[in-house]
Amino acid sequence: MTFPLSAATPATLDFDDAALARLDELITRHIAERRYPGAQIALARHGQLGLARSYGAARTEPQPAAAKDDTLWLLYSNTKVITTCAVWLLAERGALRFTDTVASHVPGYEANAKGDITIIQLLTHQAGYPNAVVPKEVWDDHDLLRKVVCNFTLEFTPGSRVHYHGATAHWTAAVLIEAVTKTDYRAFIRDNVAEPLGLGRELFVGLPDSEHGRTVDMHEPSADGTQQVVRADENNAAFRRAGVPGGGGYATARAMAAFYQMLAQGGTLNGVRLLSPRTVAYVTRNFTGDRVDHYMGMPMHRGLGPHSRGATDTIRGLGSLAAPQTFGHGGVGSSYCWADPTSGVSFAYLSNSRVPDPWHSARMDVISNLVHTAING
Repeated sequence: MTFPLSAATPATLDFDDAALARLDELITRHIAERRYPGAQIALARHGQLGLARSYGAARTEPQPAAAKDDTLWLLYSNTKVITTCAVWLLAERGALRFTDTVASHVPGYEANAKGDITIIQLLTHQAGYPNAVVPKEVWDDHDLLRKVVCNFTLEFTPGSRVHYHGATAHWTAAVLIEAVTKTDYRAFIRDNVAEPLGLGRELFVGLPDSEHGRTVDMHEPSADGTQQVVRADENNAAFRRAGVPGGGGYATARAMAAFYQMLAQGGTLNGVRLLSPRTVAYVTRNFTGDRVDHYMGMPMHRGLGPHSRGATDTIRGLGSLAAPQTFGHGGVGSSYCWADPTSGVSFAYLSNSRVPDPWHSARMDVISNLVHTAING
């Protein structure tokens, strides 16, 4: 399969080489300081891939294995935007409306006073159940998944506050996709998002066993901060196979840059029109204004999947210097991917360690700002 972005040099895409050299130096220093074992970045503009680079080790045990161009990185919550893209497609095809209630498509969801929750409220983290528990048993039993989601109970009145639903909103979105399409949500995403974009070998929600050897192992800092230790929760076949819709996708950085390049170009990539420009404009608009996200502690300017920069003093991950229309999403302690529709630039940064704040957020602000300063024109 040919990659959907043709290769170019940063200079031909009007990027400043000195600024990109500073980005390279920073990530190289992070690796040397053992902040994370490995990382991968990709930078695209105007339908071309200007930069794709891998750093350090994909795995550290039983012996180091170098990160390669086709290494697959755990996306964590970057997965949310891929999952919601499937919902966007269903709206574009007339199978649902964003103003519909979830219960109008998922009978039983109305239990426990959830009947009035709209798809907009769900995807903007206003549904009212951010801390509901989803057991691992649902990974292999989607009938159970539907029952669990329908039995969620409210923690606050839907729409009354913005509070990041780290897992629960997108398990609900998965149930919604399956209810509307009568298809496993992972298969729907593969057949309607990844494959049409030419990313079938580099973007997965639900990783086939045959691809597990390409994945990174996820790490976290040791208690004393002197080394990186392998995490147990995600580094197993069952998790990779599950395709957790809010945090279990895998991709290369260039695949994520290509996905966001599609959005930056109004829904089209390499001649393939996945979404209409109006749909992209709608789902990336700011639905929550400057209301504070009570989990993040700052306004997050939520769209129907990604969030945008806006004009507040600070923002997570996208870079303080970003144009207000810049939108994207991150993965806990490890990554961010975004697009700036004003310049046509998309960027992906993925790493294989969950590093806590405040270092993680400060790191991402610097990394994204270095990319913004590299954009000429």
